[in-house]
Amino acid sequence: MHMPDGLISAPVSIGAGVLVAGAVAVSLKKTKGSLDSQMAPMAGLVAVFIFAAQMINFPVAAGTSGHLMGGALAAILVGPWVAVLVMTVVVGIQALVFADGGLSALGLNILNMGIVTVVVGTLVFAGLMKILSKTKASIVAASAIAAFVSVAASAFSFVIEYYLGGNATYNPVTVLISVVGVHLLIGIGEAIITALTVSAVL
Repeated sequence: MHMPDGLISAPVSIGAGVLVAGAVAVSLKKTKGSLDSQMAPMAGLVAVFIFAAQMINFPVAAGTSGHLMGGALAAILVGPWVAVLVMTVVVGIQALVFADGGLSALGLNILNMGIVTVVVGTLVFAGLMKILSKTKASIVAASAIAAFVSVAASAFSFVIEYYLGGNATYNPVTVLISVVGVHLLIGIGEAIITALTVSAVL
């Protein structure tokens, strides 16, 4: 999911960067004063855990591998506003220090992995918790489903970006089937890791 430089056109990349800047600004405003002595260390631990977990790849299909995205997990553990900041830091460090994803595609990568996953994961988790009982099993199940759906949404957002400004010549329908198909499998791994982590925290 980490896009390299040049895969998506400059206008779309810049547009994604503007959206990310806006989301980070709103998140900073929403979290102002709320990162107290309990929340700040928790946010740091979540960032370190997701950063480390993203380094571990698991096989999916046809020689393809995937790794945890972590947006839904972060949102469940520390809330959506802090989660956006956590994911921005994680994806940013990966690009700047480890060259994991292009610098010109940084906005796109943060948008897909750090904002779409957080927003979708939050909405799905919150929606499920309104209809499920507040038991540990329900919370873990809801977190797994939210994580799975968030990965599919992230893959779909990439397909939209490719359709709007992809520099390659692949047919968008082919990209849709390939990228979303693989990420549905990756989503299973994401769901398992998220469920195990939430269960351990509970």
